Amino acid sequence: MKTMIDIYELLKRFGIYIYTGDRLGDLELIQDEVKELYKTRLLESKDYQTAILIIRQEERRVKTGK
Repeated sequence: MKTMIDIYELLKRFGIYIYTGDRLGDLELIQDEVKELYKTRLLESKDYQTAILIIRQEERRVKTGK
């Protein structure tokens, strides 16, 4: 897992689709869903940590406009 596309693909495997039109809102919902997948043991620790890191990097990128 290296990009947001990989995270979207991961969520899609579980039937989770997120698009509200608000990029930061979407990222928050995605992060919540990833946390829930980890809590229910559907995600391994390494995948969880990688996904959270990618999401936070994307949030910083969106906030700074880069």
